[in-house]
Amino acid sequence: MAAAVLLAGCTTGIENGALPSTPEVTNQTGRIIQLWNGSWIAALAIGVVTWGLILWSVAVYRKRKGEEKLPVQTRAHLPLELMYTAVPLFMLAVLFKYTAQDITEIRDVSATPDVTIQVIGKQWSWDFNYVDDNTYTAGIQATLTGETGVQAELPTLYLPVGERVEFHLNSRDVIHSFWIPAFLYKEDVVPGRTNVFQVIPQQVGDYQGKCAELCGEYHASMLFNVKVVTAEEYQQHMQDLRDQGFDGQIGLEYSRDQVVELTREQSQGSN
Repeated sequence: MAAAVLLAGCTTGIENGALPSTPEVTNQTGRIIQLWNGSWIAALAIGVVTWGLILWSVAVYRKRKGEEKLPVQTRAHLPLELMYTAVPLFMLAVLFKYTAQDITEIRDVSATPDVTIQVIGKQWSWDFNYVDDNTYTAGIQATLTGETGVQAELPTLYLPVGERVEFHLNSRDVIHSFWIPAFLYKEDVVPGRTNVFQVIPQQVGDYQGKCAELCGEYHASMLFNVKVVTAEEYQQHMQDLRDQGFDGQIGLEYSRDQVVELTREQSQGSN
């Protein structure tokens, strides 16, 4: 049984480290997968050495049949103590180096973005302000019934493929976490603070997003759709939002209930 579980885990391959994504989804997923692979391969190697030393000690220093005396008791062994202090420190330093190096690259926002989007978390949905195009999408909490069609009720975030997108993250109430699992990255959404990160989507497709921070009773309903589309489709969606009356920006001065009411009024007006 254990062998079957181990082999099943190996079917995903070293290439993606069992992560639910591919290096081509964004400009950062390849880096994240590489860091993940290096971390778990190093951990596995250390585990094999540790298990081997434990088994070797059990076999070599076990009490033999017929022996009445205790094995030699060593009260102190300075070289050994120095080794098992220095080796873990070295391993942590190596892990810290590569993690800090990659996090610095992932969180770098020095480049000029092609598109700026403000993401506003609220209990229990999301608002998206497309800053450059002066349009917005406001989310209404979905009712998770388990039936088909619920996904269509979720707010949808549109992203242009191949363009650098800068996200500005804000909250209307409590701490949330903006997470698109396929992008292999999440960022906290904190009241009174703006967190910023950049990413370049590289594959056209439909993805799912969610809140990764427990934020209240209906946390599980805080979902959204993500569509990575061509530049032409992105601009067409911006125009569609204007035609439906969703032009301008939704500020943080609105409460979550005011945003929901505003969205319903404009939706009814466009119909």
